[in-house]
Amino acid sequence: MKIDQYKIDQHNDSLLSKHNNQFIFIKEQLGEQGINANDVVKALEAFQVAIPSWALGTGGTRFGRFSGGGEPRSLEEKVEDVGLLHALNRSSGSISLHIPWDIPEQAQSIINLATSLDLKFDAVNSNTFQDQKNQEHSYKFGSLSHVDPKVRKQAVEHNIEVIKYGKDLGSKALSIWLSDGSCFPGQSNFVKSFQNTLESLQEIYAALPDDWKVYVEYKAYEPNFYSTVIQDWGSSLLFCQKLGAKADVLVDLGHHLPNANIEQIVATLMMEGRLAGFHFNDSKYGDDDLTVGSIRPYMLFLIFVELVEGMKRANRASDTYAWMIDASHNVKDPLEDLLQSVEAILLSYAQALIVDRKKLEQARIQNDVVLAQQILQNAFRTDVRPLVRESMRLSGGAIDPIGLFRNLSVRSELMNERGKVTVATGL
Repeated sequence: MKIDQYKIDQHNDSLLSKHNNQFIFIKEQLGEQGINANDVVKALEAFQVAIPSWALGTGGTRFGRFSGGGEPRSLEEKVEDVGLLHALNRSSGSISLHIPWDIPEQAQSIINLATSLDLKFDAVNSNTFQDQKNQEHSYKFGSLSHVDPKVRKQAVEHNIEVIKYGKDLGSKALSIWLSDGSCFPGQSNFVKSFQNTLESLQEIYAALPDDWKVYVEYKAYEPNFYSTVIQDWGSSLLFCQKLGAKADVLVDLGHHLPNANIEQIVATLMMEGRLAGFHFNDSKYGDDDLTVGSIRPYMLFLIFVELVEGMKRANRASDTYAWMIDASHNVKDPLEDLLQSVEAILLSYAQALIVDRKKLEQARIQNDVVLAQQILQNAFRTDVRPLVRESMRLSGGAIDPIGLFRNLSVRSELMNERGKVTVATGL
């Protein structure tokens, strides 16, 4: 299915009068604070969030998976679904593949399809946290850190194979998340596990093309609950520093212990110039992979406050970082959920862009804690939805993406094309 531009234009025309009134109001409101609303809109237009290939179907839990209808049955259909999202919001212009869930057997035809939908390919992701069919050695007790060099070699070769697929598609980065660790005290030697992982990563790093990066992701726990080899941002940064300039730290919002100060982690990584980017999601208890901004929107805003400051300090544009959604849609329509997540990201970015930085810094210098809090909360409590809608409209997207998705009965159309009982490839 493809959404014709005239349908988006008709949708926007029906909402334009109300939208214009709301945009004019916030434009005047921000103007009184010395903020140019058009500059904020331009920044929002430039912000693109990658959609992972595994997020286009219904996710699940350890207890079950309740697949929906019209789910993508192939990589081609997954690319088409990302094309639908991008047509609606114009902020989802890339797709991140997970190998071997989504192997591009015919790279050129996949590239042609993506290009026709104005999409490109983001980082490619390896998988050594699952055993695949006909796999010679098991990852039950680790992969890059395994005590058996044959298992480590298999895991290294898989990552190098993923790089090859990425090169064929025009990707420029390899993303690695390890589930390696231990469930019980005494099970693993911490130092040897670290050293084995480092040696494995060094082999992978040596195979990177000159213009590539490797993103090293960390996670405090799960599936191993006593220890993980790359358990926090510090251990990930240590690996990256030992690997070299082409290695940076990837932050997943759900991969921290409860109540971690993620915004401070972000500030530190950006200060060191080692932040690769983000996997966005939200959580109540752990790595829940819920819709972005659905539980802790103020935390997301505070993270973006640091992201905006860090980008300005480094004089780097938003497109020099890797932004991706990593969520599991257990009870929602996956496409609607992804539309909600992208909007939440843009809202937090917009709120961070309108923070009065000069007044905030002055309040800090004067140790005026009350004023500093007010400055942040004034930005957070400002309704910036008209700014996000204007950015989507100017880019050719819909003012109300979910509203148009439902008006066009997109899910019903997909069910007619693909079937009422389909299961997305991958997960």
